[in-house]
Formats: sequence, structure tokens, C-alpha cells
Amino acid sequence: MLAAGVSMYLIGIDIGGTKCRVSLGRKTEAEHSLDIVAVGESRDSAGVPWARMLELLLADLKTLCRDCPEQPAAIGVSCGGPLDQKRGLILSPPNLPDWNEVPITKFFTEKAGVPAFLQNDADAGALAEWKWGAGQGYNSLIFITFGTGCGAGLILNGCLYSGASGQAGEIGHVRLADYGPAGYGKPGSMEGFCSGGGITRLARTLVEAELQMGKTPALCPSYQDLDKLTAKTVGIAAEQGDSLAISVYAEAGRKLGMGLSILIDILNPELIIIGSIFSRSRNQLWPEAARIIERETLPLTRKACQVVPSALGESIGNYAALAVAEYGG
Repeated sequence: MLAAGVSMYLIGIDIGGTKCRVSLGRKTEAEHSLDIVAVGESRDSAGVPWARMLELLLADLKTLCRDCPEQPAAIGVSCGGPLDQKRGLILSPPNLPDWNEVPITKFFTEKAGVPAFLQNDADAGALAEWKWGAGQGYNSLIFITFGTGCGAGLILNGCLYSGASGQAGEIGHVRLADYGPAGYGKPGSMEGFCSGGGITRLARTLVEAELQMGKTPALCPSYQDLDKLTAKTVGIAAEQGDSLAISVYAEAGRKLGMGLSILIDILNPELIIIGSIFSRSRNQLWPEAARIIERETLPLTRKACQVVPSALGESIGNYAALAVAEYGG
């Protein structure tokens, strides 16, 4: 614990299925606050060998620390699971399939000379929102990633709960339908519907059906345009009233409601915080999700729980990694 008024610097490394980034933060104990001092380059991770990516991130770390008045106290690494947090290993996450048994904490501890710690990105996001975001003052909350992947971080009775093998909260792996986009290698899983890749695949399926019937959907008028579809472009089209895009987000919203209903009834949280795509497209997702929650959950658990977007917004990845550094092992 820091003495009142004392500050320390922390390094955060956000490892994502599409992007990786290093950040430098300064924590002040007196104000219980964290300021992000500097953020490194956003690096594309898809298809980049893990050894090469670690060297790039190490170079970014050294650049950020060049003007730091003191050596950072710790390095936090946030990454989608599965992981072995205790041994500091990344174990081939679905969105990083070639990152098998990557000794990431050992690498940064040895190369940077600072202790490094690893946490699942959903757990890291839960810590960040609990300490500095929408979850401040709550005792039991769930943070859900809704970006490249889908997972849940659990703060239960004032403590981070990771489970017997560190895999607690993998709501994205839960099957919600017999058929549908695949996440975690499982068709119809929550991640298959409630992630950027899942929304894109769902949109492609509906567009291809339209094209095969000789129609010309405004969302994607030709087969040549299929590769241009992303969750973001579909979300923008939905906001503009495109009926096909609206149906895609409505289906994602229904499946989100199903997954949230399971969590609400089993864990009885005070708060559920959802990041990334939900923060940007709440108007498209929430009406159907709320309808399903109203139908599926017990009245007392539903009444006790609020569902809100991330307060940390697009910076959640940086705050999450820095929260791992602050939390430690």
C-alpha cells in the first residue's frame, strides 16, 4: 500500500486478437486515481508471430519509460483466455491461435527488469471498472468484454473471482443456440453472436442469403463487398435504419439477453458492465436484450441488477492492463 500522497508508475500491456498496445500509468494513492500518462502505438496482432510481437511491445515499453521519472513498479498484461496466470503463460486463445504456451511474464520481467503479471482480459476489465470506472462503490459486479471476443470478469463479495483453474467467467463459451456463428470453436456460442467477429459472420450469412435470392441489399450490394462488412459498418448501417443491419443487431441483442439472464440468476450481481461494441451500439442491442432479461430472469435478481456500458470506454484496454499491474499476482 502506498503512503498518502505518494504515486507510482505502472506499465500496462493489452494483448488483443486484432490489436496490441502498451500504456504508462501513474497511480496516486491519496486520490485513489490512475492517470494514463502515455500510450504506445496500436499494433496489429493478427498473423504476427508472437515472438515478433513481444519484441515490438518491449521496444514500445522502453520508449514510454524513457522520460519516466522513476522505474515503474510493475507490468500488467491483459489477454483473452485461456491462460495460466500463475505460470504467466498464454495458451492459444481462440483469437490468437498460434500463441501457445507463450511465457509472457517471464519475457517482460527479464527484459524490462520489472515484475510482470498476467490476467484474463475480462478479469482485468472487471478490476479496472471496479477501481476507476462504472463499478466504483459496488461489492458484486460482472464485466463483460464485447469486442474481438466475449468473456466475463467477476467481482464477487468485494474480491476478484477467477475459479479453480483461472477460467471462471467464460460466458462466451456457453452455447445459446444449436446453430449460429462459432466462437471458441462452438457454433451457436455466446461469443459467436456477441463479438465483433460473430456480428460480422452473422451479417455475411444474412447478406449471402439475400444475394442468392437475386436481391441487392443496401448493406452489401455484391459478393465483392462481403469482405468490407465489419461489426462497425453494420452498426453504423443499423443506426441509419438499414433493415438487414437492424436484424443482425437485434439477433445479437437477443443472445446477449440470454447470456446475461444466466449470469443474473446464477450470480445475483448488483451491476453488469459491458464494454466495447455494447458501449458504441447500446441503442441497437439493448431493446432486445432487455426484453429477454425481463422474460427469463427471476424478479428479485432482475430488480437487484443494473446493466450499464463501460465508463472507461475505448480506453478500457489500457486501464485493464494497468489494473493487472496494480493488482499484482
